[in-house]
Amino acid sequence: MFWDTTIILLIPALIFAMYAQAKVQGTFSKYARVRNRYGYTAEEVARKILDSMGLYDVRIERVPGNLTDHYDPRARVLRLSESVYGSESIAAIGVAAHEAGHAIQHAKGYVPLTVRNSLVPVANLGANLAWPLVILGFFMGAPGLQLINIGILLFSAAVLFQVITLPVEFDASNRAIALLQSNALFTREDIEPARKVLQAAALTYVAAALVSIMQLLRLIIIRNSRE
Repeated sequence: MFWDTTIILLIPALIFAMYAQAKVQGTFSKYARVRNRYGYTAEEVARKILDSMGLYDVRIERVPGNLTDHYDPRARVLRLSESVYGSESIAAIGVAAHEAGHAIQHAKGYVPLTVRNSLVPVANLGANLAWPLVILGFFMGAPGLQLINIGILLFSAAVLFQVITLPVEFDASNRAIALLQSNALFTREDIEPARKVLQAAALTYVAAALVSIMQLLRLIIIRNSRE
């Protein structure tokens, strides 16, 4: 089948994605064994960062799992995973500070975050329906071209979501490092390892965006093969 040959477009992106995943796991594991010099826990640092920005109403909760950390803008809750919440490691504090960065973005109305959040429903729909629509359209003959076009349009929203995630994540990491420094929560020796953890994590978002772009290119090639 035609679309099977386009899988070659994904190979470089998938290799990079595997590298990014290995990089973040290796970097986090390395600095998860290194205690910060002030003895703060990740939860304490996140609380201090939020309070320093006047976000006293943002709660911090412990959630199950490993690296399931996230900020929920609807509930205004910063959720830290069990492996992060009470940890004093540089890696855990870097993650907690990053998520606090998202809370600050939300409070300040950071435009890329607002756009990304608004794209969530359609991006999820596009990621789930695009390929079924394209495959169905491919087997329907000429009338199926419209289904393929709809599939591409839906998947484009998923790609846009991945692309706009990049500045959101980079900005949250930059805010985290700046706030760790400005609030004197880390020593100078601890800052660089934290930066490495966040840079490694950022690679996973770059990889996800690259995979999505290559998938969109595959869909476009399939569509053009019908004309």
